[in-house]
Amino acid sequence: MTPAGAGETPATSGTAGPVSVVPDGEWLRVHPASPFIRGWVALAAIGFFFGRDTFERLLQGRPLMDDMFAGRVPFLLAGGGLILLLAVLGFIMTWYFTRYQVAEGYVRVNTGFLFKQQRQARLDRVQAIDIVQPLLARIFGLAELKFEVADAGESAVRLAYLRIDDARQLRATILARAAGLEPDPERPDAVLPEAPEFAVLSVPPSRLVGSLLLSEQSFFVALGAVASVVLSVLTENRSFYFYLIPAALGLAAAYWASFNKGYNFTAAISPDGIRLRYGLLDTQAQTLPPGRIQALKVSQPPLWRIFGWYRMQVNVAGYGPGSNGEGASRTTLLPVGVQADVMRMLSLVLPDPGTPDPARVFAAGLTGLARAGGTYAGEPGAEGPDGGFVTSPRRVRLLAPLGWRRNGFAATGTALLIRSGRLWRELVVVPHQRTQSMALHQGPLARRFRVADLVLHTTAGPVSPRVIQAGLDEARALFDAQAARAREARKRQTSEQWLAQVAPATVVEPGGETEPAETAPVDQQNQQEGQQHG
Repeated sequence: MTPAGAGETPATSGTAGPVSVVPDGEWLRVHPASPFIRGWVALAAIGFFFGRDTFERLLQGRPLMDDMFAGRVPFLLAGGGLILLLAVLGFIMTWYFTRYQVAEGYVRVNTGFLFKQQRQARLDRVQAIDIVQPLLARIFGLAELKFEVADAGESAVRLAYLRIDDARQLRATILARAAGLEPDPERPDAVLPEAPEFAVLSVPPSRLVGSLLLSEQSFFVALGAVASVVLSVLTENRSFYFYLIPAALGLAAAYWASFNKGYNFTAAISPDGIRLRYGLLDTQAQTLPPGRIQALKVSQPPLWRIFGWYRMQVNVAGYGPGSNGEGASRTTLLPVGVQADVMRMLSLVLPDPGTPDPARVFAAGLTGLARAGGTYAGEPGAEGPDGGFVTSPRRVRLLAPLGWRRNGFAATGTALLIRSGRLWRELVVVPHQRTQSMALHQGPLARRFRVADLVLHTTAGPVSPRVIQAGLDEARALFDAQAARAREARKRQTSEQWLAQVAPATVVEPGGETEPAETAPVDQQNQQEGQQHG
């Protein structure tokens, strides 16, 4: 499987103005308008509190002030002015005491003038970098830079706000340092340009809307509507319709959040990682450095099978479970796409599939079933038609009458593939070196049928790798084999810095021409060796 987008015309993010050089070791400040963009709600609240009465009088055609009110005007104006002055002064002090620095392999952010705080992150531990532009920040040409390290979001370092060009330049600098590139000592002021990118795919708005209408939420709301109509007819009580109102409001809010986050979704590949851009009002640009994705899930709700659509989600160290709206969008690698889009994105996450026939193996993971009757897919001679997947034995068809032919696993040279679900199809892909620990689970019924579940532990996220109802012997064999594969894969990953063993990067002199580097990125990341749990 070759990386998608190879041979395409590179597209880079242009800059509208001069880009500031990021001096090594120098403390810099964010944009002066930053505290006002963050605190506009407080200013609006102050204005509403002191101007509400005047506004109401204007709407009602009444005099702006009467005799009782006139005597209080000086005190109200003085109080409002004092509060506004204190708020503006607080904003200015917040801006003055917020500084950031890139030096000695760290990025540091200092905040606070009464209660000071310093956050720092090691550059070689950076898991992902996002450029976030809320609507108000977009109007002023500003952006927030957010980068994560590997503790599920607790150490996220935010810089809000920078000029969009400065944010891109700082992201390029941090990614270059994280990749192991150092500035040329003869040209310390040289600018590391933003790496070129190759477009991979984009999601049309029509497909996004269709996926929302055919989503799981729509299915259950439609089911609830049918049940309400039936109950209303049978009981001659129309109050059941009122139960649909909160469901409809919740569904509309969920639709809007998903559409707003998934609109204009595009994916690209560059030397510094996978780049994702999306958003209607609030836009976000993510950069996932090579090898930072810990696990991947491809899912297909029942109604999406009509059009052959799939969703892709990932676990990324630093992003956490992704249960809220922001986290869910950041852990979505593809909101909706066809099978060809899925294969393209898989080629970015897993450039080396570890099998000579990746199309057949991954297609079997997405849509395959074990043969009905005869030998099951885990027995000798049964690998061909089902892509080598070892499925649940026939004896568990009483426990999972629909899923036993679907549930299974297959191991390639680089990843473990786990498929499950007959109606809600899922395929989970875990690179061998990302297996941190494992556990065999077996309940009373599983012991009766001599099957077990194998759970693989990775970083927190929406993906929970679990081999369901594997034969007991196959589960034990997989436990030992996967532990060995994980150890060998981690030994081959010798460096956290994926460009550390290549020549210096392309640099741009301030106001000068680009000098191309003669190297290509090499994904070499080392992960802490996991433990095995029985």
